[in-house]
Amino acid sequence: MTLHLYDTATRSVRELVPREPGKVGIYLCGATVQSAPHVGHLRPAVAFDVLRRWLTRQGVDVTLIRNITDVDDKILAKAADAGRPWWAHAAIYERAFTAAYDALGVLPATYEPRATQNMPQMIELMERLVERGHAYSTGGGNVWFDVRSWPQYGALTRQRLEDLNPEPGDDGAGSVKRDPHDFALWKAPRPGEPATAAWETPFGRGRPGWHLECSAMAHRYLGEAFDIHGGGLDLRFPHHENEQAQSRAAGYGFADRWMHSAWVTQQGVKMSKSLGNGLLMDELLDQTPAVVVRYALAAVQYRSMLEWGPETLAEASATWDRLSGFVSRASERVGVVDRSEVAGAELPAAFVAAMDDDLNVPAALAVLHETLRAGNSALAAGDDTAARSALVVLRGMLDVLGLDPGDPHWTTTTDTRVADALDAVVRAELDARAAARAAKDWAASDAIRDRLAAAGVVVQDSPDGARWALADSKGD
Repeated sequence: MTLHLYDTATRSVRELVPREPGKVGIYLCGATVQSAPHVGHLRPAVAFDVLRRWLTRQGVDVTLIRNITDVDDKILAKAADAGRPWWAHAAIYERAFTAAYDALGVLPATYEPRATQNMPQMIELMERLVERGHAYSTGGGNVWFDVRSWPQYGALTRQRLEDLNPEPGDDGAGSVKRDPHDFALWKAPRPGEPATAAWETPFGRGRPGWHLECSAMAHRYLGEAFDIHGGGLDLRFPHHENEQAQSRAAGYGFADRWMHSAWVTQQGVKMSKSLGNGLLMDELLDQTPAVVVRYALAAVQYRSMLEWGPETLAEASATWDRLSGFVSRASERVGVVDRSEVAGAELPAAFVAAMDDDLNVPAALAVLHETLRAGNSALAAGDDTAARSALVVLRGMLDVLGLDPGDPHWTTTTDTRVADALDAVVRAELDARAAARAAKDWAASDAIRDRLAAAGVVVQDSPDGARWALADSKGD
């Protein structure tokens, strides 16, 4: 394999050598389903979807696990504020994240485990850490990881323990920890929390800490060691640092490589719920075709910050129109190309080199646009053979990015611009017909109705005015 990827742990770009030839296991930290997703949440989902598609294109069997954190402090607090059970609150936003992934063409994970489905595995891991001397209980359901018991703590982010501030969020029981840097593996129920959000353990009743969840699920679904652990840049510390520490302290090899996608920013500030600057996906998708949003997220190299401004979607939309426009024109000229041919197309060497260089999508897009120009020139010259070749190769490259205009996901996704344009044209005709009827110009009125009927539009008169619908396409 010639793919080279950046490893956060070693801070270097190095060749990906799968633990098992022909197979790659990836654990991607998924959503904490506390509230609706914003565009920043979709950046890592799209970035790792591109990685998965590129590996698959090279014949690699990819197992991608993306977890769902469906119980934690924020979910309990927000569910209480909303006046609904915590599990119902989590389910609402789990569906919202799934809808956003689906809208942007993110392939379904091989498996998407919920934290609440893996309590036995978490308890087993916690017991193992206590037995090995890396964790301790302070009673009542509280269990802590002893960071000083693991000399390699801080290795992922290259930080010294003495330089770190105590982990935030543990202040409710911080006074009983041996060390302020120790982090929670299990949390005792707090006053007012629902009894259903706690599970029995040998150390008392409670619920898991966030870090324990991911270590347990990665181990269950990918084994003691796997190829890639990924997530957003903000997860490096403390979440991924703590995951690595507890998993390796338990005696597991855990992740061979760490990959992190950069933030989506607005005016240089990270997009996040806590800052109130997150652009909600449902609002964004009401205004913009999903494929344009995906292009905007995929077009920037995954380790580069993506500054989101008014021009972001305008540029993505214009580029998408050029790409899809060529595919449409070329397909009309040379015929529709089967998806299997697109999947087997030989891609330009420069495109392959760019993708193998830590998924350098901007460099890959430069090759793609060269092919687009060549294809447009072939169409203008009437060279159908060259146009068809460019069409197949262009769609093959776009397919790697999840952006093939011929993919049924995009051809069947509703684009309201077409419906809105049709409605506006028909409404104008109906207004003209109403004016003709008011003037008792029956000939003009009938002519408009006949013209609409010939176009497949049925006009229905009612006391509230004329309404229209498309004629039944089945015919006689």
